[in-house]
Amino acid sequence: MTHVEDVLREAPLFEALSEEDAGALRAGISTVHLSRGERLFSEGDTGDKLYIILSGKIKLTKSAPDGRENLLSVHGPGEMFGELSLFDPIPRTSSATAVTNAELAGVAHDDLRAWLSTRPEVAMHLLQALAKRLRRINEIKADLVFTDVPGRVAKALLDLAERFGQPGPGGIQVSHDLTQEELAQLVGASRETVNKALADFAARGWLQLAAKSVLLTDVERLRKRSR
Repeated sequence: MTHVEDVLREAPLFEALSEEDAGALRAGISTVHLSRGERLFSEGDTGDKLYIILSGKIKLTKSAPDGRENLLSVHGPGEMFGELSLFDPIPRTSSATAVTNAELAGVAHDDLRAWLSTRPEVAMHLLQALAKRLRRINEIKADLVFTDVPGRVAKALLDLAERFGQPGPGGIQVSHDLTQEELAQLVGASRETVNKALADFAARGWLQLAAKSVLLTDVERLRKRSR
């Protein structure tokens, strides 16, 4: 099994499939290669494909009326995005940009709708993935009200570590590839406030900071702070 097939099997679209069905769906997949900073689609574009990340990271952003961009989420290998317009065919509500060099698998919505019509169990897996994303959005909204900025920073770091972290002898190395401003947007606070929280965690020995990455040295303390 190739690396691509390994990654695809982790995606909600494929995990419920037999090998025969997975092979049939893979036959209709187009591969997209993006360089760091390259945009895949913009707000207002026609939503005609669902994407699964094979390698690299993709960020979803939304523009403010004054032109500023706000980071909504960041996604990595095995994760899926662009599926909302599969069920609700309206123009894209966010922009997708490569945070790093990235390779994506694209599945056309028209092909996927016809394919799903005879495989309700796969449609259920997609709906479960959407339900998980909705619950995550609700958690983020609650955190903005009930959790202070350091708590939100700790929670964001733990979430990034769960998806992108590499355990090592000194802790969990998290190469998130985000700028300070993007990390602050992810937390929903100012860059200055987030940097202050990070500096405090570093002073306590809970983590070590580096450019676009962080080494988590005391995950248990961060977990307690995130509550």
